Amino acid sequence: MVKHEIISCERCHTRVECKANASLKCQCNAVQLDLNEVQYISELYEGCLCAACLRALQLEYQESI
Repeated sequence: MVKHEIISCERCHTRVECKANASLKCQCNAVQLDLNEVQYISELYEGCLCAACLRALQLEYQESI
């Protein structure tokens, strides 16, 4: 039984269990983003992203600066 909502990553459409109500346990919390990286990603996407996409976008941002 799933306790949290299953969503699709906005970028790659992988299905992930969203734990927004328990953010410290959410898979996206594993990616530590600084303020500039968060701003960069939020300009591209509005919804939730999986940890793999967050890491990829973090690297994309770091390579662009």
